[in-house]
Amino acid sequence: MSSAAKTLELLAHFTTARPEIGLSSLTRLAGRDKATTYRHLQALEEVGFVEQNPATKQYRLGPAVLRLAQTREATVPRKAAAEAALVGLAEATGETSHVSVLSGATLHSLASCESHHHSTRVIIDVDVLPLHATASGLCALAFGPPELLEGLDDTLEVFTASTLATPQKVARAAAQIRDTGFAQTDRHYEENTHSISAPVFDQTGHFAGAVSVASVATRYTPELDVRVKQSLVTAARDITQNWGGIVPHSVETAWSHTLANILDKAS
Repeated sequence: MSSAAKTLELLAHFTTARPEIGLSSLTRLAGRDKATTYRHLQALEEVGFVEQNPATKQYRLGPAVLRLAQTREATVPRKAAAEAALVGLAEATGETSHVSVLSGATLHSLASCESHHHSTRVIIDVDVLPLHATASGLCALAFGPPELLEGLDDTLEVFTASTLATPQKVARAAAQIRDTGFAQTDRHYEENTHSISAPVFDQTGHFAGAVSVASVATRYTPELDVRVKQSLVTAARDITQNWGGIVPHSVETAWSHTLANILDKAS
C-alpha cells in the first residue's frame, strides 16, 4: 500500500460513534507506530481533511471532507448512486427492485428496476409509500426516528385484509424487524404482492431509506426468500456506501443471524 493510501486510510477510523480520536488511539487502531501516524495526520491536517480540537487535543474530520461530500452529493445524486445496485438486485432475484428515501415523515419512492425474467412482475407506480402497509415503510418505522412510530394515527388506512391496521400491531412488527434486519409484507398493500426490505443509512449513521424486492406473492418460495435476503444485504451495503453512509453494527449483526438461520433451515 502506498504512503498516500495509508494516509487516507486513517480517515476511515472516524465515525459518528467515534468522531474524535487521539494520537495514541489512532496509532493503535491503524496498527502503525506513533511517528508514522503523526506524520500522516500532519499531512491530512495541512489540506483540511482533519483538524485538532483545541479543547481536547484530539483529531476530528476537517472542513475539506464536508466540501468533498457536498460535491459528491451534487454530482452523483442518490438516485444515480443507487441504480447499479438496483440492477444487480433485480438480476440476482428475478424480481422488481426499488429504493425509497425518507424526507421528514414521508417515504418517497426514488427509483426502481424491473426484472425481465417473468412476464408477470410487480410495477412500482406510487410516489409516496404508506409507512404501515409497505415493507419499505415498516423498515422506516423500525429503523427511522422514533417519532415516526409514535406519530401513527390510531386508525390506519386498510388496503387489504392483511394490512396492519393498529399502531400496536405495527409496533410489534417494527420490533421484530429490528431483530431480523428485514421488513417483510405479504399482500399488506396490494393483493398478490410480496415485498421485503432492508434499511440503508446516511453519513450520520441514521436511517436514510430502504431497498426492497417486490414479487408476485404466489411466486415467493423459501428458496427465493434466501436469495432475496442475501441479495438485499449486498444491495443495502452498496447503496449505503454510495450514499456516504455506514451500516450500524447492530444491523449487520441482525442480518448475519437471520441469514445463518435461514441457511441452516434450508440445508
